[in-house]
Amino acid sequence: MQRSRNDFWVGIFVLIGGMAILFLALQSANLLSLSFQSTYKVDAKFDNIGGLKPKTAVKSSGVVVGRVEAISFDDKTYQARVTLALETRYVFPKDSSLKILTSGLLGEQYIGIEAGADMKNLEPGDTITATQSAVVLENLISQFLYNSAADGSKSQDSKGKK
Repeated sequence: MQRSRNDFWVGIFVLIGGMAILFLALQSANLLSLSFQSTYKVDAKFDNIGGLKPKTAVKSSGVVVGRVEAISFDDKTYQARVTLALETRYVFPKDSSLKILTSGLLGEQYIGIEAGADMKNLEPGDTITATQSAVVLENLISQFLYNSAADGSKSQDSKGKK
């Protein structure tokens, strides 16, 4: 009888430890966000969202103020439509702008809000059009290589004409 009681408590301990590891794994991968704050939804249109994913953080001054709820493609404007769920305790002016930023050099992407100066605040269902798309590393590298090649050919032309 004593052995089965010890087995029971060891089993409970292992179960709690497994649940804690699962919780930490989901939290670190941004697959689980526990927020009991009420939210309001705002849409934003971007030309290029890069690797942005649903449940990504929305930050203002480094503070998480909401999450990306959904991402879709608008076939009329040929832009990505991102639905943000912002916490109601944070209000932003209507002329606020959004940027897709990256944590570190190759880190995960998030949306940064830069507050505007309008007297009216964003309302649920508003669409933000003042957006800056994601910086795609491959595009930067190809642009740098193209410019380097163009500069190299110009220096070759000037040497040949002397």
